[in-house]
Amino acid sequence: MEAFAALADSTRRRIVELLARREMSAGEVAARFDCTGPAIAHHLKVLREVGLIRQRVDAQHRFYTLDPAGLDPLDAWIAEQRSSAVRLR
Repeated sequence: MEAFAALADSTRRRIVELLARREMSAGEVAARFDCTGPAIAHHLKVLREVGLIRQRVDAQHRFYTLDPAGLDPLDAWIAEQRSSAVRLR
């Protein structure tokens, strides 16, 4: 599960939480952290590559938002584990 691996990083989890609330530019995201711009750009790239966030380009600006479909594999895995645990009771 690539999404779980990406979310193992606390900064990436916080970025997902922010982008679940509203679309933000890369600069807006970076302003919320004590990281360098390139570090945030790397986190955004990882999240985009595993399908958890989407990127929208407007001229030279990049805007990001949560991609709800990217959560589907996580939901499916959790549901499978929950179902297995119920059978063990």
